[in-house]
Amino acid sequence: MIELKHNPSGNFFLLAGPCVIEGEDMAMRIAEHIVKLTEKLDIPYVFKGSYKKANRSRLDSFTGIGDDKALNILKKVHDTFGIPTVTDIHTAEEAAMASEYVDVLQIPAFLCRQTDLLVAAAQTGKIINIKKGQFLSPSAMRFAAEKVVEAGNSKVMLTERGTTFGYQDLIVDFRGIPEMQTFGYPVILDATHSLQQPNQSSGVTGGMPQLIETIAKAGIATGVDGLFIETHENPAIAKSDGANMLRLDLLEELLTKLVRIRKAVQER
Repeated sequence: MIELKHNPSGNFFLLAGPCVIEGEDMAMRIAEHIVKLTEKLDIPYVFKGSYKKANRSRLDSFTGIGDDKALNILKKVHDTFGIPTVTDIHTAEEAAMASEYVDVLQIPAFLCRQTDLLVAAAQTGKIINIKKGQFLSPSAMRFAAEKVVEAGNSKVMLTERGTTFGYQDLIVDFRGIPEMQTFGYPVILDATHSLQQPNQSSGVTGGMPQLIETIAKAGIATGVDGLFIETHENPAIAKSDGANMLRLDLLEELLTKLVRIRKAVQER
């Protein structure tokens, strides 16, 4: 069982990795880099990588390298580094398949109300991370979590990833973090997708990665249990969500600052 809350170090936990698995070498390099950082800073770590992207804006967008190939790469990351892994699922049929390869199943924000998907995920017995829909209030996430619990699985996490603000922007209401924590589940802040700029005229989602540090600092100061950060060696050439990913070589400095903030908050 992954220690997600009240871990011995007192640190937040981290879900981090590329938006999508682009290849084995890339995934292994990113995982190795983050493993070294998180071991140094004593941060519990879960490697994140989508095995496919089923929710792209345009038909010609990159969706993945193949389900079996990507899932086996996620398993190799787990086996090589001894760390848990997380990936998105999009249909009830995917739940059982993906659960054979990863430790945490993630429900995308747009799908957080899909009962069949939540129940199928719950029935795998894996930890289920439900991303809050951009269209939902924090209080509404109680019902998404209850669907998983009532299906027989109490291993639930909730992720804040911004709320729709107009047509082309998102805003993070940090009041939602303590509100969702009252439900009794670990709450994560997605510091990268919260900075997306969706529905651009080009059909390619924009972002504001220069504010990742600001959003992450605010989340830690608020008392969030975990952080979700998508990162890439070179976001400019990433095949998905490059516009709002953190450059990998900036991660150590950011995490070091966040650990200091966490300690300061705990000492209050």
